[in-house]
Amino acid sequence: MSLYPALKSAKKPRIGLYSVGLRAYWDQFPGLRERLIEYGQFIEKRMSAWGEVYNFGLVDTEGEGRRAGEWLNERQVDLVFCHAATYSTSSTVLPVHQINKAPVIFLNLQPTERINYEQSTTGEWLAHCGACPVPEFANAFNRASIPFRVVNGLLGLDYTPAISMTNETTNERKEAQRAWKEIEEWVRAAAVPRTLQHGRFGFLGNTYSGMLDMYSDFTMVQAQTGLHLEVLEMCDLDRMLNSVTPKEAKVKLEEVHYMFQISGDSPSDPIAKRPTKEQLDWSCKVAVAQEKLVKEYDLDALTYYYHGAPGGEYEKLQGGFIVGHSLLTAKGIPCAGEGDLKTNIAMKICDILGTGGSFSEIVVVDYVDETILLGHDGPFHVAISDGKPILRGMGLYHGKQGTGVSVEAKVRTGPITTLNLTQTGDGKMKLIISEGQSKNGPIMRIGNTQTPVKFNQHPDEYMSKWFNEAPTHHCALSIGHNASLFQKVGELMDMVHVTL
Repeated sequence: MSLYPALKSAKKPRIGLYSVGLRAYWDQFPGLRERLIEYGQFIEKRMSAWGEVYNFGLVDTEGEGRRAGEWLNERQVDLVFCHAATYSTSSTVLPVHQINKAPVIFLNLQPTERINYEQSTTGEWLAHCGACPVPEFANAFNRASIPFRVVNGLLGLDYTPAISMTNETTNERKEAQRAWKEIEEWVRAAAVPRTLQHGRFGFLGNTYSGMLDMYSDFTMVQAQTGLHLEVLEMCDLDRMLNSVTPKEAKVKLEEVHYMFQISGDSPSDPIAKRPTKEQLDWSCKVAVAQEKLVKEYDLDALTYYYHGAPGGEYEKLQGGFIVGHSLLTAKGIPCAGEGDLKTNIAMKICDILGTGGSFSEIVVVDYVDETILLGHDGPFHVAISDGKPILRGMGLYHGKQGTGVSVEAKVRTGPITTLNLTQTGDGKMKLIISEGQSKNGPIMRIGNTQTPVKFNQHPDEYMSKWFNEAPTHHCALSIGHNASLFQKVGELMDMVHVTL
């Protein structure tokens, strides 16, 4: 999710599609085959809004099933939808997925809300009996140890074909809208594993010393997500810094003034002041270098932390990080502080899905409003901000070294979902998902991001459930209620997932 044109776009998912039937029907019931092909083309057109769709067409024998499996392999699809257009034997369908190993979803989408009982013929009925073979498919796939999912509902045509004996205009029925919401989520979710498998994440510096929940084995990360980790050094960034021109820094300063509100002194916190000209100029110069680094190494995301020796050049360099990393996050390159790679992946998942994903942790609980404030000392996802974020000059970064400019902001009010990526004792990644509401409550004026969030349970009950799942202490804060979407990501990535 980018406020600006993305520096690197997410990969479009490659979606396989085919419809099934029984070859014996075509000579017996003229027009049925063409009718079912038309339904498949309708599905292809709708799915194409979210991914690249490869429609094999009609599979009506076991030989065609094998050919379809090979055809789908050649197109390297991420996900396959089997449209149960009418009755078909399971021996027709099973070979497709014994050859092609992409996850499979059966579409049981009936064209009509109600069949014309008085006038229907056998051929008319066969155009609406897609549910009939699905139990057979389910049994065969279960015995073959091939996982599957099913979407049930109405096809959702906005017209009725001339051949039909009943109403097929069902696009406004709840059963069609629910089914297509689920299909859309599956297609969008398929973009996550494809993008991560082609992704390059930068890791600059190290992980904050002692934060044991955040340490991860880079090989384990690549093994479970497919992404490549590019280990970067501060001298790489320093090399970029030395190439920044005064003109580039001036353009970045204009960008900062456009994106942020420059604060006065905090009325409450003596270490949070109006940013000085020197602090802003330095943050802008560093921001130019950060963007150059991303482009030089072709990065899709960046995890970072470095404190530097007291008074050293790298301490000064890292003091200018937050503004530039917030701008990069707004350009589709999520940046996670304190060396938290797992949360950086969670942020990238949110970004791929167009839901934001701001770096957060528990700040404080408001027991009067029954909200939990989620935020951090930066970076912030500007694209999901409630108004213009505020820049404050920090006399010190609490718990860290150096001084600089920080972001004070909150996520816009409305539905939100937190996505936490943690690691279990056996080394497996696990998603923890929570839906809530961002509220327009007060926040502290200390130069940190803070969003008051009300979950469905009392804060104490919610925290007990969250802590029991052994999370990483950071999370990605996304806009919208995205639990079902994130759950599908977990399914497609073969990742344990829990929704609180």
